[in-house]
Amino acid sequence: MPDARPLYDWFGATAVRTPDAVALDTAEQRLTYAELAGLVERVAAGLARHDAATVGLCTSGTLGGYVGYLAVLRLGRTVVPVNPRSPLVRNRSVLEQAGAGLVLADGPSAGALRSADGEEPWAMPIRLLEELLQGPPATAPAPDRTDRPAYILFTSGSTGEPKGVPITDANAAAFLGCAIDRYELGPDSRVSQTFSFTFDPSVLDLFATWGAGGTLVVPEKRELLIPATYARRRALTHWFSVPSVITLAQRYRALPPGGLPDLRWSVFMGEQLTLDQARAWAAAAPRSVIANAFGPTELTVLCADYRLPADPRDWPDTSNGTVPIGTVFPHLDAVLLDGNGRPADEGELCVRGAQRFGGYLLADHNTGRFLGPAGAPVEPTARQVPADHWYRPGDRVTREQGVLVHQGRLDRQVKVRGRRIELGEVEAALRRCPGVTEAVVFDVPRPGEGVHLRAVLTGDADRGVDLRGEVARLVPDYAVPESYVWLPQLPLNLSGKVDHRALRHAVVDEGC
Repeated sequence: MPDARPLYDWFGATAVRTPDAVALDTAEQRLTYAELAGLVERVAAGLARHDAATVGLCTSGTLGGYVGYLAVLRLGRTVVPVNPRSPLVRNRSVLEQAGAGLVLADGPSAGALRSADGEEPWAMPIRLLEELLQGPPATAPAPDRTDRPAYILFTSGSTGEPKGVPITDANAAAFLGCAIDRYELGPDSRVSQTFSFTFDPSVLDLFATWGAGGTLVVPEKRELLIPATYARRRALTHWFSVPSVITLAQRYRALPPGGLPDLRWSVFMGEQLTLDQARAWAAAAPRSVIANAFGPTELTVLCADYRLPADPRDWPDTSNGTVPIGTVFPHLDAVLLDGNGRPADEGELCVRGAQRFGGYLLADHNTGRFLGPAGAPVEPTARQVPADHWYRPGDRVTREQGVLVHQGRLDRQVKVRGRRIELGEVEAALRRCPGVTEAVVFDVPRPGEGVHLRAVLTGDADRGVDLRGEVARLVPDYAVPESYVWLPQLPLNLSGKVDHRALRHAVVDEGC
């Protein structure tokens, strides 16, 4: 029978089993499972006086954020994280779409939920976590086991309207049970915490760690810029992050060879991990297993991964210079379909199974995202999509040497002189050029003449490399960018990924 234990119980069961083990290690204090559970009970008891079934959570990395997240789950309610750095209008849209009746916020974040005149911009109360934490010790009532999502996260929509992704206890349990075993998490594990609550890999950080009885190690902000110091000083055994951290650390010369000697596992996710990035990390963490993982929010954090061989001489040579995403987890079904809906070695990766969410919060957002059991396109009319339907993440994947390689997004295709181009292919070619560290390519409209390609690069612009000549060796002539912009660094969004929208505005819309 599938594991459908409540998300809270991955923490709560450990708190009962090993109450004196350290659950949370912050820069200011260390809390045992018993101590953290006591704070959760206190906050949950105060929260229980509100009848909101869905609760927003707006925090900025404080202890109260972790307690608040657990307190909402402790009562069997749905948590909706929002980021205090996000625009007020977006947070308001997210909370209203989710039907939140209350928002928990820490002191530093509460101001982000109020309009300029100090009034709350929606008709829901805001409770400060600090006030609830200062209440007397208390025991919360039994959880409400009504069938509802454990959490709702919001992804960007192509129309600009955020799309709500409800994830159930059963979805999370299917993932966590796999992840704990797969990444060898246990009571002696000390795990990095690099993801914000609005980014779904945070569920791996928190609940896989706590479900295994390990310690979640929360960094100071500056420690993320110096991962070798963070990992060494805080005795980390497991590192989970986006690959951009590697590039950032290299920029600050904070990833010396051998600088991460105690790491056992390093799992990267959220964007493509290049082989060059992996080599730099392998040199710094010679005893660590390095894995590249893939998975959209809709498939509950991760659904596939690839473990690099211990000897770099055995690493694969992929078509685009990235580490493969490997194979889909064995408890999930996957199929690779070409443009005609037929199984192929190159095409769109579609997945179904216990980790697949049941459909977007708004039924309209399901349009174009699902295939029927036989692989034919369907347009679900209800919010809840049948379990035998395939989810379409919109990713183009190839099968190379028996494993899957991520080639980019299907929705970044453009045409130049009538020829279809995947921008990810051009970016991969640019990354192979001497002096180039990162590359993003945009299509730039040219009135009456279609579009041309503009490349945005980081690295050594003074090496005098003939970029056009170098790229022309790797892609057709119509795919060679006509213009190049060098930047000191690429802008990142709140999830730590390259912010394509902001970058396009800077280098295309503003005519840079």
